[in-house]
Amino acid sequence: MRDQGLFITDYPTVIGFDMSGLVLEVGENVPAGDGGFQPGTRVAAYSASAWRGCAPDYGPFQEKCLVPWQHVVRLPDQNMSWNHAATLPVSVQVPLSAWDMMGIPRSYDELPSQDVVQVEKKEALLIWGASSSIGTMGVQTGRLMCKDPKSPFAAVYATAGPANHDYIRSLGADRVFDYKDSKVVESIISAAKEDALVIRHCFLATGQLSLCQAVLKEFVHSDPAEGKTTTKLGSAPWIPADAQDVDGVEVIFVMPSAVEEKRLEQFKYWIGTYLSKTLSNGSVKPSPEPTVVGKGLDFLNSALDRMSQGVSCSKLVVEIGE
Repeated sequence: MRDQGLFITDYPTVIGFDMSGLVLEVGENVPAGDGGFQPGTRVAAYSASAWRGCAPDYGPFQEKCLVPWQHVVRLPDQNMSWNHAATLPVSVQVPLSAWDMMGIPRSYDELPSQDVVQVEKKEALLIWGASSSIGTMGVQTGRLMCKDPKSPFAAVYATAGPANHDYIRSLGADRVFDYKDSKVVESIISAAKEDALVIRHCFLATGQLSLCQAVLKEFVHSDPAEGKTTTKLGSAPWIPADAQDVDGVEVIFVMPSAVEEKRLEQFKYWIGTYLSKTLSNGSVKPSPEPTVVGKGLDFLNSALDRMSQGVSCSKLVVEIGE
C-alpha cells in the first residue's frame, strides 16, 4: 500500500490492516452487553480501509480509527498481550477466505448434528509458505478441518525452510517439506501416495505458483464414473499476468467479496465467530511470534521497510500506546 498505492484513491491517507486495542465508542446497531462491545472492551480488528477508499479515519496506523463491528473480535481474557492479539486478524482471515473460495465447508457452522454427513477423508491439504503469518494459520485451521467430519482432509502438508520445520509441525502439520529442495514437488507427490491420500486443494500463502500447480496436476484425473477431477489452488499473492494455465488446476485469487453485505457476513464469520470460538477454546493460538520493531508511530516506516526485505516465521509489530 505504501510503495505502490494499492487500494488508495486519494491522499493523504492512513494505511494498515491489523490492530489491537480498546474500544472507545460504539455506534448504532453494534451488539452490546456480555457478548458484544462496549467502551473498554479488549479487541483485535481487521481494518476496513481497503473498502472505504482508504479514507484516513479507517486506517489503523494511528492512535484511533473506525472499524465495522463485523471486523472485530473480543479477546477471550486479559492474559493475551496486545502484540500477540495484533498478529491475528489478517493471519486468520486469509486462509479462511481461501477455504470459502475453494468451496471447502465451513467449520463451526451452527448445523444440527443430524444434518452433518461424514465424508470420506482421503485428502491432504497443502499449505505452501507455511512459515509466513497467514501460512501458520493455514496450518492451524487446516489441522482443525482434519478433525471436522464435514471436511475431506486427513492430513496437513506444508512447505517451509528447514529452520522452521519443528515450529510448523508444532502447529499441526503432519509433513513438512523444504520449499528450496529442487525435488520438493516429487517429494510431496511421493508422500501423498505413500499415505494413500490425494492433494486436490492447496493454499499458496507465499512462494512459487508453478510449483503448487505442478503438485496439483499430478492429482487431476478422469474417472468414467465421476468425470474429470478438478483441483483448486487458493492464492494469497497476486496472480502474475504471465502465469501459465494448467489443465485441471483452478487458480483462485483470495479476496473478500466486493459486495458490502456479503463481505460483512464473511468477516462476521471469519473474525466474530470462527476466531472468537477457536481463541476461547484454545484450538487456535496467535502465530507466529511477534517481533516488536519499536514503540511509536515514527517506527511504522522502519517496520514496513523491514517487511519489504522479507520476514520469515515472525510478525512485525509497532506499539503505538499503552
